[in-house]
Amino acid sequence: MSAADFRKLADLFPNETVTHSYVQDIELPPVDGGGTTDGKSPGIFALVTLDNGLDHSKPTTLGPNTLIELGTVLEGLKERAARGEIAGVGVTGKPYFLVAGADLSTVKSVSGREQGLWMAQLGHDVYATLANLGVPSFAFINGLALGGGLEIALQSTYRTVSTGAGALALPEAFIGLIPGWGGVHILPRLIGPENALKVMIENPLSNNRTLTGPQAYQLGMADAMFEPADFVEQSLAWAAKVIAGAVAPERANAVDPSAPEVAARWAAAVAKGRAFVEAKTSNASPAPAKVLDVMEANRTLTQAQSAQLECETLADLMQTDEFRSTVYAFLDLVQRRSKRPAGAPDRKLARPVTKIGVVGAGLMASQLALLFARQLKVPVVLTDIDQARVDKGVGYVRAEVDKLLAKGRISPDAANRTRALVTGSVSKEAFADADFVIEAVFEELNVKKQVFKEVEAIVSEECILATNTSSLSVTAMAEDLEHPERLVGFHFFNPVAVMPLLEIVRAPKTDDAVLATAFELAKGLRKSAVLVRDAAAFVVNRVLLRLMGEVTAAFDEGTPADVADNALRPMGLPMTPFVLGAMVGLPVAQHVQESLHTAFGDRFRVSANLQALIDNGVTSIWAVQNGAPVPGPDGKPFIPAETLALMSFGSTPSTGEEVLRRTQDALAEEIGLMLEEGVVAGPEDIDLCMILGAGWPMFLGGITPYLDRVGASERVNGKKFLAPGVASEPA
Repeated sequence: MSAADFRKLADLFPNETVTHSYVQDIELPPVDGGGTTDGKSPGIFALVTLDNGLDHSKPTTLGPNTLIELGTVLEGLKERAARGEIAGVGVTGKPYFLVAGADLSTVKSVSGREQGLWMAQLGHDVYATLANLGVPSFAFINGLALGGGLEIALQSTYRTVSTGAGALALPEAFIGLIPGWGGVHILPRLIGPENALKVMIENPLSNNRTLTGPQAYQLGMADAMFEPADFVEQSLAWAAKVIAGAVAPERANAVDPSAPEVAARWAAAVAKGRAFVEAKTSNASPAPAKVLDVMEANRTLTQAQSAQLECETLADLMQTDEFRSTVYAFLDLVQRRSKRPAGAPDRKLARPVTKIGVVGAGLMASQLALLFARQLKVPVVLTDIDQARVDKGVGYVRAEVDKLLAKGRISPDAANRTRALVTGSVSKEAFADADFVIEAVFEELNVKKQVFKEVEAIVSEECILATNTSSLSVTAMAEDLEHPERLVGFHFFNPVAVMPLLEIVRAPKTDDAVLATAFELAKGLRKSAVLVRDAAAFVVNRVLLRLMGEVTAAFDEGTPADVADNALRPMGLPMTPFVLGAMVGLPVAQHVQESLHTAFGDRFRVSANLQALIDNGVTSIWAVQNGAPVPGPDGKPFIPAETLALMSFGSTPSTGEEVLRRTQDALAEEIGLMLEEGVVAGPEDIDLCMILGAGWPMFLGGITPYLDRVGASERVNGKKFLAPGVASEPA
């Protein structure tokens, strides 16, 4: 590629937030006790600081203009090195960041394979200059380093990392790409193929897990580690020793890929990776397999040969709908829409919340109490019908705090404060001075109505009442209240501490101040809130139960269990419908299905077979052990004979393809109806709910891009949910 081509690419993105490359010449400190400088400074060190000039809420990223500027700076330093003016070059970042990787807004906007190829080659050209300056290059990893940001460090000759650095990762398999600027070639050689597999495949596909600075150092990704307070100064002193020859870093995990024993390890790591990808995604997204393809091939490739393969692969992946769906899900939804919820009232209307009441002291209620106390740092009181239940709930909170303390995730002072904030009472009079009371009792409408009647008689008129119902009508709960405008749905997902979604349910009379307070509480709890209208099961459970209902119906009709349960594998969902049903609990799933059947009729069929299992205390269709299906003699899950004997089946079995298409069309129908009903502001909110509340894969884009892609939206509704270019190829 020519410089003119790269400039042409950069000109396409005039609004890029440029990360500038600022150079500072520093005289390295003298080196004593060895080396070649005899107690003198090894020379001048050029330190490049990457900074976009914005505060820490705006991470530094890499777009075409950023890369061209960095490349120009590095070319100048290469010339200075050739003239003997500098002894080394270092790259570091603004506070808290090295670099957060490629600018996804830019990458998403790349139109056509040729532009994608230019983008990939531009990065390689710039990084190749860093790797071949003629003097040692150093990366001082002072903070977050993701994707192309971490690859800057990998392309350097040496690396230091701060103990305070968080979020080091090569997450490309998660976002639909490969580590395309040298990481997939360098990392297995630097830390061994097994560790590289963890960083490039296992971590990204495990909820995009990242490494801390100490973890990265332990793996061998950095040669030295220093404390944050004087990290750059310590790194410069260490670099001086390396340049002077007084320190020679040892890399215990580094391997020679030409060695026969390493070749065997390499092949085993790739095979393990393929099995992991199959288990996690059913190979429904092309990117993870491509990472492994390139890793497998480049054991015998030079870095230049690997670079060409990486560029071609990146250019191909940038054109896939899975990549576009991932960027839509990650950038447009999780990073943007979740922070500006559609329909949320003005936050200035929110009321202060200084004390919270939780009705119930069971597992869900206790999880809520712990979350409120930890995140909001306000007093929380649990109530239940007897002291034993109350004590158990408070005891759960204290035990969980003890676990957090033992793991070092909470300080002793914070642990003591959290324990002190959570108390219990058998009397709802304890709510008299509460500002917000949420119920987490049995999912039965009359029980919840009675709870709110009792609470309303005690609390102030300003106190907000909230329900954690998963499927019942908030409107019906409010109908006997003196102030129905104070009631709001506040639906968490289990486990409460982990799942990031909150469905905030507005009933017809819920007022704006109550809603605004709910959204502010969600923000304080570090949850992403989506405003939903009061309709049975709201969003996530309605979509999931329609899906599960279609698969269960096909099973009841005579489709073999393994065919029915595995029919949706091409979607790459986190678990199969039968496993999901067992995890949720068959009685709970059936209860929600019955609520939906009452509300919407035969679109939500209630399975007599599931009811038979529930009536006989059976918790799963499959034989399970420790919550997971147990393989039979043929290696596949099986239904125990005694479970099978409880059920009866029809004589109209379906193929897996038929079950898949049937489910796709059912989901397209249901979501179309939800949008007609105004359950949410748009399809984006349904996608956001499914990603954050049900753990659906980013590469699906939630659900609506997938239904658009497979044709179900048009088959059922006559049109796609999303406009061209939103999560697909631009028109």
